[in-house]
Amino acid sequence: MTSPNRINVEPLPIDDVQGSPDSRKLAIDKVGVKDIRHPVRVRDRSGGEQHTVASFNMYVELPHNFKGTHMSRFVEILNQHEKEISVHSFKTMLQEMTELLEADKGHIEMAFPYFVTKNAPVTGVESMIDYQVTLAGEVDKGQTQTEIRVVVPVTSLCPCSKQISDYGAHNQRSHVTVRVITNAFIWIEELIDIVEQEASCELYGLLKRPDEKYVTERAYDNPKFVEDMVRDVAGCLNKDERIDAYTVESENFESIHNHSAYALITHDKRSESQT
Repeated sequence: MTSPNRINVEPLPIDDVQGSPDSRKLAIDKVGVKDIRHPVRVRDRSGGEQHTVASFNMYVELPHNFKGTHMSRFVEILNQHEKEISVHSFKTMLQEMTELLEADKGHIEMAFPYFVTKNAPVTGVESMIDYQVTLAGEVDKGQTQTEIRVVVPVTSLCPCSKQISDYGAHNQRSHVTVRVITNAFIWIEELIDIVEQEASCELYGLLKRPDEKYVTERAYDNPKFVEDMVRDVAGCLNKDERIDAYTVESENFESIHNHSAYALITHDKRSESQT
């Protein structure tokens, strides 16, 4: 029941400043929001799911004749979307964003820590290790393309140091980053496995003394230059028919130099089929 002392007043219209015209005739390639943190659930290869927090970057193209975009709508998309994010739902979110913001082009990046349970190589002691994963997607006039990125920390041991030294060899921790565009589903763990198998040795969260002996000797028996690392990983990606294009790069944080060693290979298999 309305109070007798209350006066009903029609709300005044509020101007849509962002939607007003702009006369500078300069289109903006990307406009949106960065570093929005949002809880998500990601399915893993074991059949379970991980609860994690992702950092989102969300952009759309802005035509030259509009003054601005509606920033609040980016946040609405995240809050209204399912918290279980997959490659499939990620594509749906891309399309929703461009439709809601009436844009022809859009871009979303979702970066999050991804944890894998590993067993030490000798004792079998269990521990977790984290990897930085990013889903990046673009939509252009209804056509979507997504990319999976994963940063895999590994050990690399220098073949030259091993060859010229009477005993020992210098080694270092390396970050191998793999970016793939796929035509079929691929687990994050599969990309991690490829990199770890091609490194001098993989890393573990927890090692006992017998495990330390194993990983030290494993790296010594399997020396890799930074060039070897990217070539060996690229060779595996070339054989996987689910992967259309990839970039693999390695940064070795040198233990005897105050700089890093670096190498990169990028390849698009789709261009091969057109020649």
